[in-house]
Amino acid sequence: MPDVQTLVNDFLNKLKKRKIEGSQATAKLTAELLRSVISQQRVPHTNQATALIHAVRAIGEQLIAANPVELAVGNIVMRVLHIIREEDLSLATAAMAGLGVSAASDDEDDAERDENPVLSAAAVAAAARSTLRAPSLQTLLEDTSDSAAAPHTSSSGGESDGRSRSVDKGSKVRKLKHDVIEAVNELIQDISTCYEQIAEQAVEHIHHNEVILTLGSSKTVLEFLYAAKEKQRSFKVFVAEGAPRYQGHILAKELAARGLQTTVISDSAVFALISRVNMVIVGAHAVMANGGVIAPVGLNMVALAAQRHAVPFVVLAGSHKLCPLYPHNPEVLLNELRSPSELLDFGEFSDCLDSASGAGSLHVVNPTFDYVPPKFVSLFITDTGGHNPSYMYRLIADYYSADDLVVNRRPTTGS
Repeated sequence: MPDVQTLVNDFLNKLKKRKIEGSQATAKLTAELLRSVISQQRVPHTNQATALIHAVRAIGEQLIAANPVELAVGNIVMRVLHIIREEDLSLATAAMAGLGVSAASDDEDDAERDENPVLSAAAVAAAARSTLRAPSLQTLLEDTSDSAAAPHTSSSGGESDGRSRSVDKGSKVRKLKHDVIEAVNELIQDISTCYEQIAEQAVEHIHHNEVILTLGSSKTVLEFLYAAKEKQRSFKVFVAEGAPRYQGHILAKELAARGLQTTVISDSAVFALISRVNMVIVGAHAVMANGGVIAPVGLNMVALAAQRHAVPFVVLAGSHKLCPLYPHNPEVLLNELRSPSELLDFGEFSDCLDSASGAGSLHVVNPTFDYVPPKFVSLFITDTGGHNPSYMYRLIADYYSADDLVVNRRPTTGS
């Protein structure tokens, strides 16, 4: 198996050079890399979850810094950190509930180190008899005193108990890593099948003889519309071309190849045709905690047109695109400027672009993304179902821990 640092360096180069296309592919590769990091990480007998969190956080900071605009990277890093915390809490809860009394916990080793008596299996079970409330301090102290009063049979028995605890300690280390890796595998599986999970809901939202408008190219939108056609829905699709990259041409070709009635329109024709549209269905680059959307450039204009004519504006997004951050000046901080060559020919406009000349200079701004406020969004459709924008913060809270939102997204500079 390749060294972890080699895998990290290769992935960092791909992120910096923008060689990975799409949030889904980026999220899946990030999760697979962090799974390798966890698998090869040497975990101490104590504070195992902390050691895994520090290892994942260190790698995650490098990945986020390599491409800060690709929010899917940070999302997966924070979700893996949340998984580690949840699995560690699950093991601790199982031990307290008497479900894992055969394995010694790290707290047990700490108690030994402090020369305090160890809670026996009977003591733990007695402390957790009531599942409706946590064990009281008095109960724990009483069980501890009972455990300490029990006589030790022989020194050989103590040595045997020590060896047993050592074996159980190693099994707990393996148990935590195993559970975390299994949970990460489930996350990777969810990312891989997000298109199918979202597409299954298409028949509930698209009906006969409707006109659907979209902009640019999105595989999620492609699979969603095709799934509706497979369910014998007959409808038309207007595809705004999405200048200056004209990704809408790609989507239009794929839709036509799959037998959908497709019409390509210019971006400037959206306001003119929106009154004929029944629903706008678009993809997203990221969904923020307030329900705002980071989307391909041009979609804010489409959202404005949809709101003006009371047309539902539906956003499709996998759960790996749900970001726990709140946008602050997203048009600048969460955006990326592309090459001016996509807009102008340098040879034709070389004189205007020369700032050294006495004449006025020409500046070209070519942003990659738009920010769509939550008030323009009618419905989010994710792989877990449909949700209102006002509910997104609650849905996002299920995937992330508040302690992990401090993963640095940009290095601090000293004065």
